[in-house]
Amino acid sequence: MARPVKELFDIHAFVKSLREEVLRFGTPVVTEQASRDRDPYKILIATIISLRTKDQVTDEASQRLFKAADKPQRMIRLKPEKIAELIYPAGFYKTKAKRIIGISKEIIEKFNGGVPETIDELLTMKGVGRKTANLVVTEGFQKQGICVDTHVHRIFNRIGYVFTKTPEKTEFELRKKLPEDYWIEINTLLVSHGQNICHAVSPLCSRCGISSFCKRIGVKRCR
Repeated sequence: MARPVKELFDIHAFVKSLREEVLRFGTPVVTEQASRDRDPYKILIATIISLRTKDQVTDEASQRLFKAADKPQRMIRLKPEKIAELIYPAGFYKTKAKRIIGISKEIIEKFNGGVPETIDELLTMKGVGRKTANLVVTEGFQKQGICVDTHVHRIFNRIGYVFTKTPEKTEFELRKKLPEDYWIEINTLLVSHGQNICHAVSPLCSRCGISSFCKRIGVKRCR
């Protein structure tokens, strides 16, 4: 009888080491927002603001906006120009202002004023992609999901745990092989690690506490 093939990559040891590694770094801004307030609406809007925007800018912009309007019913009373002013200098702030109003209206009109709890429903809203939907589900509702952004996609491919071309394909591959116990936390862990150590270009491999797990796939230069 043939022996079963042993999984060469120890995902449990990897996550344990990763947890220890990121203790020295700050918490990603949307996760920090969720830890302060598990309001799915705030998490959704903060995630929209965070796209193509640095964490500190996202945090400050989100707090300014939520002081003016923290519910969709209040948000739609603001003009796009006012929202844009409040979230500036977030990237594409004018476009995001219009998107925030549009999402808020959809929540009121299609979902009776409450943020939907499923990924499929969230994806029906204009401007909400799989990354955002998964983050709202995991951080806002504490339900199972895997939020895959550029950091999660890059690092899991770099270490050789998956071999995928896009974040969406990475998500579905992880849904098949990543133990469910790690689904919710993996985004926070890898975003923190990616922002501080495992950069897209010239990662800080000499300072990486989990380098023993990494195959450095695609890494042309490191420090």
